[in-house]
This record gives sequence, C-alpha cells and structure tokens, in this order.
Amino acid sequence: MFIRKFILRAAGASLAAIALLTVQPLRAQSASDTARIEKLERAVELLQKQNAELKAEVSSLKSKHVASNPADEKIKTKVTYDGKTYVEKAVVEEKAPVYVQQRGPELKLVLGGFIQMNFEDGDVSAFEGRFGQTALKDRFRLRRARINLTGDFAEQFDFKLEGDFENSDGLNANRTAFEATDIFINWHQFPWAQIKMGQWKAPFGLEQTTPDTTLYTIERTLPTGAITPERQVGIQLWGKPFATIWPGQADLLTYYGGIFNGNGRNITNNDNNNFMYVGRLESTLFKDVFGKGSFLKLGADILNSRDDKGTNISQTLNLLVNSDGSLSPFVLPGADERTAWSVDAWLKMGPFDLIGEFLQERVHPRTVNGVPPGFDEFTTDGFYVTAGYYLVPKKLQAVVQWQHLNPGQKGNDGISSIVAGLNYYIRGDDLKLMVNYIHTWSDFREANPEFGKDDFDEVIGRMQVMF
Repeated sequence: MFIRKFILRAAGASLAAIALLTVQPLRAQSASDTARIEKLERAVELLQKQNAELKAEVSSLKSKHVASNPADEKIKTKVTYDGKTYVEKAVVEEKAPVYVQQRGPELKLVLGGFIQMNFEDGDVSAFEGRFGQTALKDRFRLRRARINLTGDFAEQFDFKLEGDFENSDGLNANRTAFEATDIFINWHQFPWAQIKMGQWKAPFGLEQTTPDTTLYTIERTLPTGAITPERQVGIQLWGKPFATIWPGQADLLTYYGGIFNGNGRNITNNDNNNFMYVGRLESTLFKDVFGKGSFLKLGADILNSRDDKGTNISQTLNLLVNSDGSLSPFVLPGADERTAWSVDAWLKMGPFDLIGEFLQERVHPRTVNGVPPGFDEFTTDGFYVTAGYYLVPKKLQAVVQWQHLNPGQKGNDGISSIVAGLNYYIRGDDLKLMVNYIHTWSDFREANPEFGKDDFDEVIGRMQVMF
C-alpha cells in the first residue's frame, strides 16, 4: 500500500503569506517587516523540502511493491478523502471470479441430487422373492447416487435432467454404470393442460410415483415393483382442471394420460408398432380440514400394452415364479397384451399417516405370425397397507407395513411381508436415518417344504443425504 499525505494547512498558510506580500503597497520596509518576510520565506522553503521528501518516499514504496507482485497482477491507484487529508492507495486489481452461465434464456437453473447408502443383513431382498436360487448375500449397497439439473424457461417450459451412479442390484455383480433416470421437457403455460415429453415414471401407482427420498419405508413394496411400469419414454397430457378457476382447490383433481413405448427406460427402439397407454386420476379431499397439513388423497390408474417377445414386463422388481418359488424378472417368452389397474388412498391427520394401495395386472398371451406365445394367461395382484406415526414431532417416526403379492402363475405362489421401521429426520428428508426389519414368508415354500425354509428375515439400514 502506498500513502501520500498532503499537508494542506501548511501549504495554505504559505500561499496566504505570499499573496499578502504581493498585494501590499510598496513602501519603505522597516527592520521588523524585513524580519517577518525572511521568516515566511524560510517556512515556504521547509514545506517545499518536506513535499520533495514525501514524493521520493512514495516513489520508493511503489517500486518495492511492484517488484514483490507477479507480473500478471495489475495495479491501480485509489484516492480517498477523510475530511482532512487525501490518501492514495495502490491496490491489486481483482480478477473476475470463475462462473458458469447458461447458454439459453432460462429463468432458473437448479443443481441438486441425493445419495442413499444401504446396509443389508440377513435374507437380503427376500421380500422381493430373492431366496433359493436367486438369494443375495449380506452387503453394503450404494442404493442410489443421483445428480440432477432442473430449470424454467421464459417460454413456459420446465425441464429435468437426472442420472444415477447406482451400483448393481446383485444379479449381475459386474454392472456398475451411470444411466439416465428422468430426462423430460414440460410445457406448463396452461396448468389444466400441460404437455410432457421425454423419459420419466409412467403415471401408474401411488407408491411408484412417490419420490424415493420421501418414502416412509426404505424400499418400495413387491406389488408396486412387479406390476407398475416404472420409467418409460413417451409423451403425456396432464393437468389440474381447477387450478385457474378455483386456485384454492387446485389439488381437488389431477389427471394424467400418457402414451409410451412400453419396453422400459433408456431404450431408443420400441419393441413393436404398438404403444403402452397409461392413465391416472388423483383427488385431494379435506385438505387442512383436520389440522394444518392434513388431507385425504384418492387415486386410480389404468394401463394397457401390447408387447412382443423378449420384453421385460417387471423391470424394477421380480414377477416370474421359478421352480423353487423364488422370483426373477419376467422376460416374455412370447407376445402378450397386458391390462392393469389400481386404486389407492392416503390419509394424513397430524402425526398419523395411513396409506393403502391395491394393484392387479392381467397378462394375455398373443399369437403373432403363427408363432404361439409359449406361456399361459395369468393374473397378478397385490396390495400393501402402511401406517406411520411421529413419536417425536418432525423427528422420530415409527412405521409398520403389510404387503402381499400373488404372482398367479403357480398354485399357492403368494409372498407376504411385515415391515417395522424407524425414521430419524435429522434435517427433514435432506438428512435422515432409516432402519427396517422385514419378515417374509412364502406360500409356495410352505406348501412344498422340500425346497427349504419358507420364512425369511432381513434388516436394512439407510443413510440419506440430499443436496
């Protein structure tokens, strides 16, 4: 820092004295006048000397500072005044910070994501039918590790890009890959008629369409995974008809109608020239009637799809019944037509939640070009009931759940589970700990004891971080 001080008072006095000498009339100088003039002259000389010394000192300081700074640093001079003196400072010019700027005219860009880490012990994923020949071992599991980017455009569009670093599900130990989850654009100019295009969860099932980060249990139920279509590529018309005419009751009715390829996510080709058609209706009743945040939400879904041979119709969980009663993904051995439906309800009153859903799917074989389907018609159905209660408001929640799936492919092939859990919300869903104990039993194993035990126990722990 360089400092130069101009002593204005002394300089002003000197100038005043000189001016006085200039304007005085010429007269004979007395001895006292001569002495006074000599005194003023000496004062001016002293000020000039001090000014020269200050200039030399400032020049020296500037030279030292420049030598001590890198050549690429630019120096600029800044002068301030405190009411008495002027202060001159030489400062290094700051470089502009590194920043990212979007190319398009987005009004908002949000970068986020979450991580879910599991510890799984006991009969791992037995509630999904993974026992016997498809059994898994104790493990730590990076269940989900997602990063996403969402944004809004001035032209009434919003979008989402999300990918997952999730580890393998245990069936293929060598698979660890980054893959897309949600990639879509949504036109929302009219709240009652929005258009969505891309890849996301098809609107079927309450539990399936509830975000992973807000579920009360660590994993979704077996009926949800076996019957719902999960993520698909397609287009959807959806909206809230009362959002404009009755804003206070915008959630009174929400509808969804989508057309999708029907053969899963991250697949660019359709399996045939047919599409999957999915529809859902939701109605939120009695909102805030039983206290702030309370509601009763009802929902219903319907689905129809014609699939060709080789299509996996149970992508997220298992449906095919093996010879020992265990389950594995159902890849069609021939063409089919599927029709599914479901109903659901969610009641929330203060610290208490009660959630239930029933789902059913009929799988009809089809003969294509004279080729028989290679399997028999079957009907799969299942349900779950979940209850939650906050033991400590907004902090500690107890959860119990009963779930059941009837695959409908063999006699007595049903699988049931009871779940007991605790959720500790350190900072809401952004940072929470979860633990579930799951007891599962197999009707098929009970009827056929030669295949081994028919009941299974598992403990799952999870830490979740959202950012």
